[in-house]
Amino acid sequence: MHLKNSKIIVIKIGSSLIVNEKKKIRKKWLVSFAEDIKKLKNKNKKVVIVSSGAIALGCKKMNYSKTRLKLDKSQAIASIGQIELMNLFSQIFSRLKLNISQILLTLEDTEERRRSINAKRTFENLFKLDYIPIVNENDTIATSEIKYGDNDRLASRVSQIISADTLVLLSDVDGLYTKNPKTFKDAKLIREINNLNKDIQNINIKGITELGSGGMNTKIEAAKICNLAGCNMVIANGLYLNPINLIEKKSNCTWFYSKVSKLHARKRWILSSISPKGEITIDDGAKKALTNGKSLLAAGIKKVSGKFKKGDHIKIIDIKRKEFARGLSSFSSDEIKKIMGYHSNEIKKILGYISKSEVVHKDDMVEI
Repeated sequence: MHLKNSKIIVIKIGSSLIVNEKKKIRKKWLVSFAEDIKKLKNKNKKVVIVSSGAIALGCKKMNYSKTRLKLDKSQAIASIGQIELMNLFSQIFSRLKLNISQILLTLEDTEERRRSINAKRTFENLFKLDYIPIVNENDTIATSEIKYGDNDRLASRVSQIISADTLVLLSDVDGLYTKNPKTFKDAKLIREINNLNKDIQNINIKGITELGSGGMNTKIEAAKICNLAGCNMVIANGLYLNPINLIEKKSNCTWFYSKVSKLHARKRWILSSISPKGEITIDDGAKKALTNGKSLLAAGIKKVSGKFKKGDHIKIIDIKRKEFARGLSSFSSDEIKKIMGYHSNEIKKILGYISKSEVVHKDDMVEI
């Protein structure tokens, strides 16, 4: 699957694409990048941008060198640069009538289940509103991300959360080489990786620039996450104008293909989760609906066992006490006890609020 067949695309851009070595903003490139995003949107693609650059722009504004910054000052500079970064995107994207929003995340937000579920719903609602989420690391509090440059891994986690089809990592290199191309003239570009662990055994490449804090190693880690999530990934040179258009034209780049379907990956993730926190017993009507691919609604619930919170892993039991499915609950056990047996349109009246009408969404459930 290439970009043509991808419905949900995450694009990560490094700081070296936004600010050059002379600390000049690459506005011409950003305009061309926005044009590429506009074309994707015109093809009804859902797009998320994961952007570095807050510290780079903060350094530019304050006339600091990133290499000389200590960690605590990096966090302050990131706070200054974050506004500069979003203003830059807003100015350029608005010219093409592209709506943008900002989501600040840390790796902890993507790896803790309840927080990642909330993030997923935020992304889904932004898609419905026709907004392009621009994700930034929350560098002001995320110490390890600033130090180790995990925006590549953050982008892969975002891809996992929203079940993206493709993650595009735009960098300052064409892709993955057999050797470091900046050091060895005989280095060859690897165009396809079909077996990640086997194909990269003898490759050790580091490509670190002053403004960016990652290298090829973090991209390989991102590929591993995508591979397990059923998401393809491509590394491409983003220094050229209209970089997404070049990928679509099959220019020099490296594709990492996942052999796992997104559905299988999510099922495996849910089934491999820690021990279920509780149980929900459902009636035959609800079981039949679930068998036909529907979500679990409160009306079909007969009993709630155990104490669990929103986002916890639970068992779904039929009236014969046989485990039928597992899933992630959209409500706490206390909330479900109040709404079970009632129609979805009565939930707000009972609880005084409503976040979702489904107790367990079909995408968060796996039949056993």
